[in-house]
Amino acid sequence: MTKSKKITLSASRDIPFNKLVLSQSNVRKVKAGVSIEELAEDIARRTLLASLTVRPVLDDDGAETGMFEIPAGGRRYRALELLVKQRRLNKTAPVPCIVRTDGLAEEDSLAENIQRAPLHPLDQFRAFQAMREKGKSEEEIAAAFFVSVGVVKQRLKLAAVSATLLDAYTQEEMTLDQLMAFTVNPDHERQEQVWEALKQHYNKQPYEIRRMLTEGAVRASDRRAQFVGLDNYVEAGGEVLRDLFQTDDGGWLQDAALLETMVTEKLNEEAEAIRAEGWHWIEVGADFPYGHTYDLRRIRGEAEPMNEEEEKTYEALKTEYEKLEDEYAEVDELPEEIDVRLGEIETAMEALQNRPIRFEAEDYAIAGAFVSIDSAGGLRVERGYVRAEDEPVAETDVDPGGDAVGPVNHDDAMDDTGQTTDPDEEEDDDGTKPLSDRFVCDLTVHRTMALRNALASDPQLARFACLHAMALSLFYHYDQDSCVEITPKSTQFGAQAEGLEGMPYVQSIDLGIETWAGNLPKSPEDLWGALTEWDSDSRDALFAHCVAMTVNAVQEPHYRKPRQIAHADTLASTLGLDMVKAGWTPTAHSYLGRVTKAQILAAVREAKGDKDADRIAGFKKPDMIEAAEELLAGTGWLPQPLRTAPLAEEPDEPEFEIVDDGDVAPDEPAIEDEEAALQAAE
Repeated sequence: MTKSKKITLSASRDIPFNKLVLSQSNVRKVKAGVSIEELAEDIARRTLLASLTVRPVLDDDGAETGMFEIPAGGRRYRALELLVKQRRLNKTAPVPCIVRTDGLAEEDSLAENIQRAPLHPLDQFRAFQAMREKGKSEEEIAAAFFVSVGVVKQRLKLAAVSATLLDAYTQEEMTLDQLMAFTVNPDHERQEQVWEALKQHYNKQPYEIRRMLTEGAVRASDRRAQFVGLDNYVEAGGEVLRDLFQTDDGGWLQDAALLETMVTEKLNEEAEAIRAEGWHWIEVGADFPYGHTYDLRRIRGEAEPMNEEEEKTYEALKTEYEKLEDEYAEVDELPEEIDVRLGEIETAMEALQNRPIRFEAEDYAIAGAFVSIDSAGGLRVERGYVRAEDEPVAETDVDPGGDAVGPVNHDDAMDDTGQTTDPDEEEDDDGTKPLSDRFVCDLTVHRTMALRNALASDPQLARFACLHAMALSLFYHYDQDSCVEITPKSTQFGAQAEGLEGMPYVQSIDLGIETWAGNLPKSPEDLWGALTEWDSDSRDALFAHCVAMTVNAVQEPHYRKPRQIAHADTLASTLGLDMVKAGWTPTAHSYLGRVTKAQILAAVREAKGDKDADRIAGFKKPDMIEAAEELLAGTGWLPQPLRTAPLAEEPDEPEFEIVDDGDVAPDEPAIEDEEAALQAAE
């Protein structure tokens, strides 16, 4: 039996640094990984952890010259060279080396790089965790490995995920992106529940994991959270879930019950201060439905004038502001202290200008106030509203008015997902069906509000529409042929259509109501005299607004009015109404959650094409809604009740011109190409 030859390892020895040179045989030509500067700092901290591989430099006769070239370890050599140049290492300092004589230099270099197995990310996560457990701070770990503290926090967060999930990641059953998503919720039991659920779920995308892990939590950007304050919530024992790998807008408040309790307590505290003002009643709530004040008469108080001291302060601030502006008018960039001072002056002047509102004693006796939270998370107080039952007897013959929109009773049901559904709507997965009457009614509420907003900006057309409606009523007795309901009356919609309050066209028309109400005299007896003093432009603008408030283009199931709706279409076309530009988008809340799967697919097919529609055809409805919302975003797609048809071709010689700018046709929906849509969906 032949004995196998024993392996002899290459000799190792310490060689002075100045006897080493780089070899041209090093296969690493492209810079990658840690920089030379960072590697030098690491060697300075921990010394050299791996020897250099060297070969003797021979002369022409094959004899050793005493110099050694480095085919493997060039980056370490350059790091040592940098330390020598910085005089932090002697140029004769001994360097541990492995001396090779057999084979090729290129082989040494290639083998060292290829045979080296890269560190698995999980090993790095666990190494950081071990260092943290042994007393190293996050800052110290970051400094030791030349990474940011944020990176260390991320690695520690990944290492803290359930061991079951880490094993799945090790076995490549889970991607790193999925593992990152699981760090949102530190509860290992919940992490494992979601992971098991995902095994039976087609959608394993990170966003779905985050959604499942934060179910029941409240966004930190929610106005209730802003109202209470995150610091106060945490101080009260609440937990905030954070996502270290994506922008999370402050995270999620895990204890929704605690948040609701804190909101209620703070609102009640604020309400007590409002109640102390002497109001007849106070209503408190985190939110009130849109149109909750429309059936109430509004008493408008008067701003308290500045006293003598406040006027002097205001004038002094104004003088200082103007002086600074003049002094630095030619400067491209203001000095920081001047910029800060100007901001302070502006804040002080605004505080003086925002005068408290004063009401009469008899107003407090009959009116009340609503206390709630505004959209930015601040306190919202609506003062001076009179209920019908509290109206003085002497004023019972006075119409308290309703200059806007209010509630129409619809007993909408809620489905399992929290979306409003129609009782008469049946799921139809086999094909599309017409939109339900009630849903068409809700959609056309949105269109009516946008139509009002558009008409309010066109006084000339508003006057013409008013003339048309009055002529129909007086001479033809067909007043229902016009959607402009000149009685005048303003049909009340209120909270009929979901999501109405936040739409830009609703906010715009509501701002108009508030602005005009503030400009009109408090006493109705003074209105005629006030209007006679207005210029024609102001009267025209008010006229357009008043006419716009009478528009009713809502399609209601119990009240068919085809000619009135046809006129609304004509009015929309003349105005060039574009519901996309007005702000309406097809979301789960506004459309997709209230129609059948077949109708969702029809919308995607129309906007994006057959490829995208077929791709989501097999999804379950909640997943189809989510995917369709992403696909339809930015396409300009609208359901039929919200579309505006182009105007019919005009005659060659019109008798008169309705609008100065001519007819405006709505823009075509912007349909993205299939490749962009696929990337967006993924």
